[in-house]
Parts: sequence; structure tokens; C-alpha cells
Amino acid sequence: MRKTIFLLSLSLLFLACNSTVPAEKGLTAVHYFDLKGYMAKEAERLNAGKPEIQKTVIVNAAAESKKMKISDWTKELSVFSDADINKSAWQGMFKVLRKSNEDIYSTSDEKIPVKSLVVTHHNGRVKSIKVLLNTTNILYSSNDTLSYFPDSLYEIQKTQHIKLLNEKNYRISGLFIK
Repeated sequence: MRKTIFLLSLSLLFLACNSTVPAEKGLTAVHYFDLKGYMAKEAERLNAGKPEIQKTVIVNAAAESKKMKISDWTKELSVFSDADINKSAWQGMFKVLRKSNEDIYSTSDEKIPVKSLVVTHHNGRVKSIKVLLNTTNILYSSNDTLSYFPDSLYEIQKTQHIKLLNEKNYRISGLFIK
């Protein structure tokens, strides 16, 4: 009888431990808008559809623009995926303000580079995403604004200042051609 109770207890212990396996494999719980998952689905959809875009790159005042088809949307949109706020260390660090058609996630924590994520939606569909990033340390400061409008436009604006060097301003935009 004691052996049976011991084996049953041991089995329950192993089953209880098994529930933590997804976290150990790198899967994190989603507490806020799943930006990483959303951008992965968008990249998959865009890779299949192969839309043509007008891509413009501006560094300070120099601009270059051309029509093109992006071969790897996962790579192209990775800056958005990298701004995901569902990191386990950031759990509970964001304030959430929900309006009728907008969800705003914000933090003032200096250690978190993502300062805000604003998701605008209509009838359950994402209409726009805007992310504000700020990284500052003793040698470097960077302010980024990421904007994504499905099937319309994506834009990355960056202001970068490295001590003893001039400030640089970047803007990359992709306008979907219909």
C-alpha cells in the first residue's frame, strides 16, 4: 500500500513538473498584445502574396527609392517582432489602457527599451501598430518609431546619437503598391 501511494505521489509530481516544459522550451506566456506572433503571421501572409512595394531609405538628407518585391518578410519586419513586450522579465511592467478601438501598452521603466505599443483595431482586425523605442546609455542614445499599417505602409524612423559624433536620422518606409 505504501509503495502504491509513493508511486502515485511520484507520478503526480512528474505530471506537475511537466506543465513547466513549454516555458523551458522558450515559449513565454502572452500577457499583452502578441506583436511577435502577429508579425510572424503577417510575414507568412506577405511571403505568400508577394506584394510589390515602393521602398524608400533616407539617411539624414540623402534619399533613395525603388520598387521591389521583398523576398523575406520575416527579416524585413524583424524590427517589429524584436519589439515584442511579452518577455517574461517584463511581465507586469506595462500599463494597459484599453479604449473602444485602441489598446495602449506603456512603461516608464528605464531598463525596457520599448516605451509604448499602440494597437488600433476595428471589428477585430488590426488597423495599425505604433511602437516607440528608447535606448540610452553613457555613450549612445537612440529613439525609434515603428509604424505598421497592414497592406498599406510600414515605416521605421530612427534618431541616433553617439557621443563625439553627429546625430544621424534614418527613415525606412515601404509603401504597398496596389
